[in-house]
Amino acid sequence: MALSRFCQIKWEQAKAFRRQGRLAEAEQELLDALEEAPHHSLLRSSLANLYLRQGRVLEARVLVDEILKADSNCPEAVVVRGEIASKEHRWPEAMEDFEHAWRMNPHPYLVLRRGRTLMEMGRHAEALEVLDSALVADRENVSLLKEKALVLNRMRRWEEALGLYEKIRLLTPEDLFVQKEILRLKGLSRSGDKVIKELQTTVGLSSRRDDAQLHGLLAQKLREAGQVQEAAAEYRTASDLSPGNFYFLKQQGFCYYNLQEYDKALECLGRAFRSDPADFYVKRALEKIYAKVDRPEDFLALLEQVQSLHPQQRKLMGWIKKARKLLQAKEDQNQQQDTP
Repeated sequence: MALSRFCQIKWEQAKAFRRQGRLAEAEQELLDALEEAPHHSLLRSSLANLYLRQGRVLEARVLVDEILKADSNCPEAVVVRGEIASKEHRWPEAMEDFEHAWRMNPHPYLVLRRGRTLMEMGRHAEALEVLDSALVADRENVSLLKEKALVLNRMRRWEEALGLYEKIRLLTPEDLFVQKEILRLKGLSRSGDKVIKELQTTVGLSSRRDDAQLHGLLAQKLREAGQVQEAAAEYRTASDLSPGNFYFLKQQGFCYYNLQEYDKALECLGRAFRSDPADFYVKRALEKIYAKVDRPEDFLALLEQVQSLHPQQRKLMGWIKKARKLLQAKEDQNQQQDTP
């Protein structure tokens, strides 16, 4: 069903706001359009996608399920369902949805999503094939080139990745992530101390001190050199500059864990875990920390809170059962000690 002129304007404005990161305003535009067309699948799918971008996974899932119940072949809703599965690291399900949506509507965005999902599944050669087939017709597509470079990095094909990033830099000379990757890859052949000094000089420049990617790279090199306290500080700077990048927050938390600064580690890793409960390494670190500080009740409370935010994350139930057993064992032990 075609959108009315009013709804079309609202939908386009919502997309513009979303690209600018003005998510609350984008949501209001879609809600205004839905007052006129409350059952329109495209508008509802766009709203579900917006919920997901805002971290409102449960609301996105409920809305997508409603859309697909009425129209199982709505490509936009299938894509959002795939994005939810991807966010929860359910890669085979995500791949199935992205492939299904691609067959219905071969949108260029789905090339990226299929390539990324194949990479996450460890199917690197297939990911390259998907990306290369699209690059044949669009050789200077920066998004496709960056995705291919990421796959080459995963495959440890450093020289090819560096050559690709050099090409991308010519196309987008202001891209800070690309500049950071070029520095990182070139640094693989130099000593760690030399790379650290060069990066410290670079992030000290007024033009680069707000570059989250460079601070993150410096933090990585400091950590590799055993300077964990300094690495934590750089990861904190990177996270502050790019609050939506949970990688920096996780690494900051891991640094605090290694430094045995457990309260700081719990704060960082807890925030990251609430956003991405599929990350087993974060969960395992939290479990160890709560055991060290003897607070199993707080770990259980965190798991239960995360389950309420991500009810489809199936592994959480098993982790909650285990946490309840540990808490019960602690309570039984305390009761025995209190018994005269």
